[in-house]
Amino acid sequence: MSTTAVQATFTPPAMHHAEAVGAAKQARQDGPSKRDVTLVFIGLMVTMLMSSLSQTVLSTAMPTIVGDLGGVDRMTWVVTGYGLALTVMMPVYGRISDLFGRKPLLLIAIALFMCGSAVGGLAGSMNLLVTARVIQGLGGGGLMILSQSAIADVVPARERGKYMGVMGAVFAVSSVAGPLIGGWLTSGPGWRWAFWVNLPLGVLALAAVSIFLHLPKPSRENQSHIDYLGMALIAAITVIVVLVCTNASKPHTWNWAEVIVSLVVLVAAFIAVELKVKEPVMPMNLFRNSNFDVATLGALLIGVAMFGVLSYLPTYIQMTTGVTATQAGLLMSPMMASVLVTSIVSGNLVSRTGKYKAFPIVGTAIMAVGLVLLSTLKADSPVWMLCVYTVVFGLGLGLGQQILMLIVQDAFPASIVGTATASFNYFKQVGATIGTAIVGGIFTSRLTGFVHDNLAAAMRHMAASGVAGNKGMDAMMGAAHLSASNLTPSGVNALPEMLRTPIVDAYNSALLPIFLWMVPFMAAAVLVFFFVRQKELSTTIER
Repeated sequence: MSTTAVQATFTPPAMHHAEAVGAAKQARQDGPSKRDVTLVFIGLMVTMLMSSLSQTVLSTAMPTIVGDLGGVDRMTWVVTGYGLALTVMMPVYGRISDLFGRKPLLLIAIALFMCGSAVGGLAGSMNLLVTARVIQGLGGGGLMILSQSAIADVVPARERGKYMGVMGAVFAVSSVAGPLIGGWLTSGPGWRWAFWVNLPLGVLALAAVSIFLHLPKPSRENQSHIDYLGMALIAAITVIVVLVCTNASKPHTWNWAEVIVSLVVLVAAFIAVELKVKEPVMPMNLFRNSNFDVATLGALLIGVAMFGVLSYLPTYIQMTTGVTATQAGLLMSPMMASVLVTSIVSGNLVSRTGKYKAFPIVGTAIMAVGLVLLSTLKADSPVWMLCVYTVVFGLGLGLGQQILMLIVQDAFPASIVGTATASFNYFKQVGATIGTAIVGGIFTSRLTGFVHDNLAAAMRHMAASGVAGNKGMDAMMGAAHLSASNLTPSGVNALPEMLRTPIVDAYNSALLPIFLWMVPFMAAAVLVFFFVRQKELSTTIER
């Protein structure tokens, strides 16, 4: 091995005193103690918690936000805007942190995220709320990438499994706990506190990173070679892909020939730039590693289904069951528990055995089963059935997701682990953003049509059956003013049964069949993971 490796320090008797002092100093620099790693890990978990919570914390609050601010046509962008900004920034943070170090970039990302949170807490319109989410995303991309990269800087791959298990649990559980926290805040102090709560967390994260995070400083040799053109090109590609997916249900919005030609030209230009520049934002030689290719492709496919479900299932629960936002979050807690258990258990098993290939295969297959089960739910299905089906999905979600990151990081030396981590997460997040955008766009379009048709049918039925009296007239007058843009859970729950039932049926018909459409993505991911090459996890950190 030509690179320096961090190993257990042993000073032979014949070593000169100066050499012994140098070796001890190097060990302290490159091999932090277990206590130091624990303190670093706690600080990084706080930063990762903020980023991952923000992806789903507004899901249970969205119906109430739309009722307060209006703009149902921009509801999807409250979710997608954050994911888009986060995705664009991932490769940027990864590459720059390899050149300049993780710590300063992480402090900047936390501060930016806090600024976005403050704007969101003060937002008086849907447009300003979307702007706040974009600012949050610009910082959130760094919180996620730099936390994962910093752990790879101080913990060897063989031991990293248990840390990755906890990180995977934090990410997945916070993704599920987000709706619960958002629901509790919406029903209590108000949805704006989903933003305000990030400020004290941000202060805690800033303090933890400043005090506890001490990493080796990178070489200054290539710090002047920043790939600005590559960053701009990958940002343009990402924006176009997400905009197209967001409007996937409106085929006449785009000139598809121009979109395809633009994407082909931009991708070709990006590849050409990355092959030429000295320090590319996404080096093409990453794709020469088969495990990186397999893990990345599989993660992209999984992201489509995972975030499509997590982003919109809480809203469906509120509308169809009539529960509050807090109760909808509680109904997601069984899924949270299953993710927590399987993520930690699988991470520890990998550290103990060094075997990892089976986990993503089995986990993804279980996720597919969960999607099939969820798609069979009806508006009047019992709540326990919903909870059981989400537990099945959660078991698969926690079983193998964090293992993919471990596979990717072990394939590269520490000098480019930030770039590799960011590139892997970029494609994973592209899948998540595409999934959220597609599900959101199609769901909104289908919901508008189903609500209109179901209410029209209900009015015809009331008129044909001769519904009389004030109650019947009030119901018909109410139906005339209802549309998908002004529905809130509390409002729907307060409607007469003759109007509530058509709306609940519309939500069921609009969303759940989409979950079944996600199953082929899971099947493709299972097939891809069979090509993972099992190899011995390294017990040192290559510098």
